[in-house]
Amino acid sequence: VQLQAYGGGLVQAGGSLRLSCVGSGDAMRNYIMGWFRQAPGKEREFLATISRGGNSRDYADFVKGRFTISRDNTQNTMYLQMNTLEPEDTAVYYCAADRFSRTGSTADTQYRTWGQGTLVTVSS
Repeated sequence: VQLQAYGGGLVQAGGSLRLSCVGSGDAMRNYIMGWFRQAPGKEREFLATISRGGNSRDYADFVKGRFTISRDNTQNTMYLQMNTLEPEDTAVYYCAADRFSRTGSTADTQYRTWGQGTLVTVSS
């Protein structure tokens, strides 16, 4: 599958954004999906993962209650709803897919396919 992330932009602190990740070339339902981000000068970090059917989700502690991962396999699309954004959320956000594992992981090494990233900038 090839992935394309959309929806980044500039938002004020306290605002919301919804990111989309559209898959092509294969059915996204075959993949565990995840969201990661990388801020300038920092390592890439895990945000959330969702199972193939969408019934199991896991989040990094620092986004619980603010971010929601979801997917619509009929549209071959995954989403990340981000609320109450903070300047510290400024980063390039990446979607990723894992074809072979049984359960989702927080480790970026598990995900073999990555989208190109979309920049989210949160102003104070």
